[in-house]
Amino acid sequence: MIRKKRPANARTGPALTRVAEACLRALLPLVLPVLPVLMLMGLPIAAVQAQSFGPPVTSGSLQVLHWWTSASERQAINVVVNQLARQDIQWRDVAIPGGAGMGAAKVLKSMVLANRAPEVTQLNGVVFAEWADLGLLLELDNVAVPGNWEKQMFPTVWSLINNHGHVVAAPLGIHRINSLLYNTAIFKRYNLTPPRTWEEFDQIVEKLKGTGIVPLAQSAEAWQLATLFENLALAESGPAYYRRLFVDMSPAAFLDARMLHILKRLRGLAVAMPQPVRERPWTEVARSMVSGEAAMMIMGDWARGELNAWGMVVDQQFGCAPAPGTGEYHLYSTDTLAMFAGNYTHQAMQETLAQITMSPAVQSEYNRIKGSIPVLRTPDPHMDRCARDSWRTFSKGPAFQAPSLVHRMATDDTTKDAIVAEVQRFFLDRTITEEQTQKRFAAIARTLSRNRND
Repeated sequence: MIRKKRPANARTGPALTRVAEACLRALLPLVLPVLPVLMLMGLPIAAVQAQSFGPPVTSGSLQVLHWWTSASERQAINVVVNQLARQDIQWRDVAIPGGAGMGAAKVLKSMVLANRAPEVTQLNGVVFAEWADLGLLLELDNVAVPGNWEKQMFPTVWSLINNHGHVVAAPLGIHRINSLLYNTAIFKRYNLTPPRTWEEFDQIVEKLKGTGIVPLAQSAEAWQLATLFENLALAESGPAYYRRLFVDMSPAAFLDARMLHILKRLRGLAVAMPQPVRERPWTEVARSMVSGEAAMMIMGDWARGELNAWGMVVDQQFGCAPAPGTGEYHLYSTDTLAMFAGNYTHQAMQETLAQITMSPAVQSEYNRIKGSIPVLRTPDPHMDRCARDSWRTFSKGPAFQAPSLVHRMATDDTTKDAIVAEVQRFFLDRTITEEQTQKRFAAIARTLSRNRND
């Protein structure tokens, strides 16, 4: 028998609860700018309106909002789509382009406010609790308990998808954000080895001077600059200090001398990048590395999945290593799907999808294509060298793990967005000093602390 759960604060049937609606409407200033943003990203507004706000189709289908739009991402999610089709359930796409899901998050809030919440959505990190506490997410205990998810998956992932003792999301895989990819032909030509420290990285930059090769491929997009920043933060003093910064949001941690060093290192890396550093998608950054225009890039391991989708093979056209100074650590983010409860008419199909995501075959195939690793404690024999290193490092436990700031694993969207914006502003505007940015970070942390205590 399917066990249906009604949220404790439900007052309006299948519509939003009054509490949820009030909370979401407070986010309207963040949501309203989404249409021009989507236009800039090249997504026709008519398509968004047709996909997101048209009459819901419920018979034998699930509408899924996500931001898996690159070649490898589409191939990986098709593993799930095809398995779902075998159960006579259609996956209906609402795919929103844009790195780190920033556009998708705004579209999701718009859809929920319009009482057109998708049946399924890609969500990352701490936002699970925010949506679940509003009484909007379907609890997946019917699948998780008999499927023994707690024993099967890594404790960190299990804790992430739990909210007050109930499972509120289905995990697909774990990404390692502290990944360095490099062009093997360039490294062989100049007798280079993957840098284990930032000092060794500087030596590579020096060796490549005058060659016409850019040492580090990089975009000026805010989330990509912030990805480099969080890698530097992890390298500076390990996961403990990293968590003080981005999980605890300690003002004292941001004012620490170590943050000053991180910011100086970030600004100093500009000499290793293409000039001027311009905004471009991460896929374009990856192409510049494998084409030989650049020697290295630092990005989540989904970039490795993309290179594989382009027909390239690890240790042939490109190599992989942990980002400098982070070899013992795992800066992580997870791919996850959450289900909106609505009027519960889709519950059986949503639970089928959740069951599919945790099947060992889907975990293996999806993550092999995506570049990530399964959420399962048992190692997958089909992992390549890069994935095996990622799995071994993550398996060492929380003391070696750091939740990605950029990908919402460490803190809420508002705080994350504020820090990411400050990082980009600091990097692009040379009139802003490291000390000024330190103080801005600390002010953000103090504001958050006051809000938590109110």
